Amino acid sequence: MPRYAVREIACKSLINRVVGMPFGWSINPYRGCRHACVYCYARPTHEYLGLNAGDEFQEVIFAKTNAAQIVRRELSRRSWKGGCVAIGTATDPYQQAESRYRITRGILDAFRDHRNPLTITTKSPMVLRDMDILADLAQSASVTVQMTVTTMDLRLWRELEPTTAKPADRMKALARLHQRGIQTAVFLSPILPGLTDDADHLEAVIARARDAGVDFLWGGSLRLGPVVRDYYLDYLDREHAELMEPYDRLYRGTYAPVSYRERIQQRLDDLRSRYGFVDERPAEKERRAPPAQLSLFRADPDSSRAPLAAASA
Repeated sequence: MPRYAVREIACKSLINRVVGMPFGWSINPYRGCRHACVYCYARPTHEYLGLNAGDEFQEVIFAKTNAAQIVRRELSRRSWKGGCVAIGTATDPYQQAESRYRITRGILDAFRDHRNPLTITTKSPMVLRDMDILADLAQSASVTVQMTVTTMDLRLWRELEPTTAKPADRMKALARLHQRGIQTAVFLSPILPGLTDDADHLEAVIARARDAGVDFLWGGSLRLGPVVRDYYLDYLDREHAELMEPYDRLYRGTYAPVSYRERIQQRLDDLRSRYGFVDERPAEKERRAPPAQLSLFRADPDSSRAPLAAASA
């Protein structure tokens, strides 16, 4: 495994147009991610840099050191209409390098000055460091911080997301943000067949999100693109070899069958409703004026808490 290293780079642009996603614009202050999540869909992006999607994705991190300067320039353009920007769509803006480089904080400072709406996706309580900026911005623009939480199970957490903060610490961070008037959300994704797709796993996350005062919660099933597929299946072969054959049946392509995904969505929707999560996502608001598992592969597919192996047929 290569030694962990951060390479400083300059970017020419930062705010990227996004098509086919729930958000229209995105920013990623870093390339590569130290969190080393086994299911990370962004791994293939390192191959464009001549690096591999495995160890090098999590050991060679690129820091866009001029990001704050570039985003100020882009937010100042007359053509910019103040659209909501999603920060951290590919790699975590609060991964370990942020404690040294403070790139994300510089970006947020620019957004505060321009009163521009944003969302942040992270797995790190380090976001609390910037609560002063976020609370200020929330007075004049829409601000949402969402934490990705795949499981509350500590054994699985350590396998799946080796260098991330504990799930309970993420929930505590969301509670503090909520208390400061910042919209919060939990992204329960990806939901992993045979590991976290049972009702007990999902309910554990949703119940903790409710206790933390989270405003919104949504989730989705695992997607296995070509490069990610190899890395994730290597993990399964090492840690959960009994799931290899069922996954081979379930993932004949990038996505699990529609029947499986619909059942997972129904299970998720039922739990969301039970815990009072009515809206899946916060509405994207523009600039505002300042204020005056039971397991997948076990029996009884008709039960609401049962596995969904029948969906692979």
